Amino acid sequence: MTTNDPTAAPYDYAAITSDAVQRGTDESIARSDAILAEVVAVPTGERTWANTMQPLDEVGNVLSQADGAFGFMAYVHPDEALRAVALENEQRLDTYSTGLGFREDLYRAVREYAETPEARALEGGEARLLERTLRDYRRNGFDLESEPRARVQELKERLVRLGVQFRRNIDEFEDYLLLEREQLAGLPDSFIERLQTVETDDGVRYRVSLDYPEMYPFLEGAEDGELRRALFIKNHNKAADLNMDLLSEAIAIRDEIASILGYASWAAYVIEVKMAKTPEAAHDFLVDLERRVRVKADRDIEELRASKRRHVGDPEARLEIWDWRYYQKRVQQEQFKVDQFAVAEYFPLQATLDGMFDVYQRLVGVRFVPVEQAQAWHPDVRLYRVEDAEDGHHIGHFYMDLHPRPGKYGHAAAFTLRPGRRHPDGSYQGAVSSIVANFTQPGADTPSLLRHSEVETLFHEFGHILHQVMTRAPYVRFSGTAVERDFVEAPSQMLEHWVWQPEVLRGFSRHVTTGEPLPEDLLERMIAAKNVGSGIHYLRQIYFARLDLAYHGPGREQDTDALAQELHPITGFEFVPDTHFQAGFGHLFGYDAGYYGYLWSQVFGDDMYTRFEEDPQAGILYRRAILEAGGMRDGDDLLREFLGREPRNEAFLREIGLEV
Repeated sequence: MTTNDPTAAPYDYAAITSDAVQRGTDESIARSDAILAEVVAVPTGERTWANTMQPLDEVGNVLSQADGAFGFMAYVHPDEALRAVALENEQRLDTYSTGLGFREDLYRAVREYAETPEARALEGGEARLLERTLRDYRRNGFDLESEPRARVQELKERLVRLGVQFRRNIDEFEDYLLLEREQLAGLPDSFIERLQTVETDDGVRYRVSLDYPEMYPFLEGAEDGELRRALFIKNHNKAADLNMDLLSEAIAIRDEIASILGYASWAAYVIEVKMAKTPEAAHDFLVDLERRVRVKADRDIEELRASKRRHVGDPEARLEIWDWRYYQKRVQQEQFKVDQFAVAEYFPLQATLDGMFDVYQRLVGVRFVPVEQAQAWHPDVRLYRVEDAEDGHHIGHFYMDLHPRPGKYGHAAAFTLRPGRRHPDGSYQGAVSSIVANFTQPGADTPSLLRHSEVETLFHEFGHILHQVMTRAPYVRFSGTAVERDFVEAPSQMLEHWVWQPEVLRGFSRHVTTGEPLPEDLLERMIAAKNVGSGIHYLRQIYFARLDLAYHGPGREQDTDALAQELHPITGFEFVPDTHFQAGFGHLFGYDAGYYGYLWSQVFGDDMYTRFEEDPQAGILYRRAILEAGGMRDGDDLLREFLGREPRNEAFLREIGLEV
């Protein structure tokens, strides 16, 4: 199914079947078993890097590629039956990988190697890989007796299954409003024409789903506040019947694991290996940030409340949580004459992609070359080859899967399908990644049009693609975005700045009808309106992060509803009774006790952008020091090298509209 020809598709996803998923997973596990058997069989006293550590990295490569070829299909394949088989096999691969960290024979092999003169003389990436491998074993309980360690393994494998099911329940959940044409007042014809219509006994109805290209424009544009409330509540009860119990079980399991391993909480266990180091540091960061942002958020709420009162003619009207997106856009229109739907007409998808490619190609010195025979999992998916702009050498590949469909992953993310790594012969395995998003489908006669916030999302997620594909880390463990989880967003958050640069937007914005670029006065008004409601946005992010930390503080039993309500005043809005948004909060698996990292890393991302303000040619340094390095060094060290100084938070505070 795979090929090493850089001019061809790296995988033949178009030909994949359920049997191929099952067989490919079986073969990958069997190959891993064979490699590990050779590692275990090395006689005592004969251990070397080549017969111990290098094969372990090869196993990581085999399993990562299997997940990219087969497990990934659970998120994107159009066939429901194949997705189900892929999900089962993704779980098998994750469980198998988890189990490797608990094998005593492999631990003994690594310990034996660590005691050799060769190991003691290691430097750089090799020393780092050995140290991190030993750290992993410690964090799996290898300083404990076998019985508690076996319990940790059992619990971690159960977490794998819970996480897979939790995310699947979110992706496959469907709910919607069925509305008459008149109930869509405030929304443009271009939006309404793309909605699915449903024949009912009462006539034709328009279906507004929880898919991002439908839900967010509706919350931002629909005149009817009760309908906005209804859709908001549906979204905040996404998968609740299925996921509430799964989340409670996961929280209890995480706490038990932490307790067995001697940590005060799951947050303490998770954050130990991040930049923040301790939950207290993460918590203090969030509390301090809330104090700073509160001033801006209070002004925002008053401004939006005043807009609502003028709009509805009620001097006592309250601003509700389902109102803020609508009145944020209304204020942008009232004060700055910025209409999100009118702006979207200047961002047809293809023109936006061409512009983004041009920005990134020039920034880091590469070319993105379309691969005509993509052999992808769906006809909408595109494939590109990445080449060095100077000498043309092959770097990697990426896919783009940009539109929603039933059962597909419901958010925007970048997936590593094949990690970059150095082969034992010195050649380099180019990485393969995929961006998965949910932008509006093109119509029969009109292209997909992106709201400016979606352009920002596109630039952000493609930043992850660059981070994954441009890597030159020699080992899978440090490949691409395999950095501290509270640093991983910083390189992408930095790249969001380009969608606010006048010279960049002038370069690729094209009106869908006239072909004219974004007018200068509209561009100036967009920039002026950028921070309308920014305080509300960041308080919500702080709330999510504080709640995540609270869920993973000390204690086996956490009332997730009670905590959600208790902390909700952080947002500045009243809690909506009988909602359970945490059931649809997919980050609670994968970013558990780590959601604070989005804000933590944004501080660094905004600071990194100042390097480009000082030196427009800093892109090559960004490529070498950040993208190619991957996780070969700590995030703190990467930042200092790129910035040439200690990181600061002033740029972040200015960026969100606060006085420094």
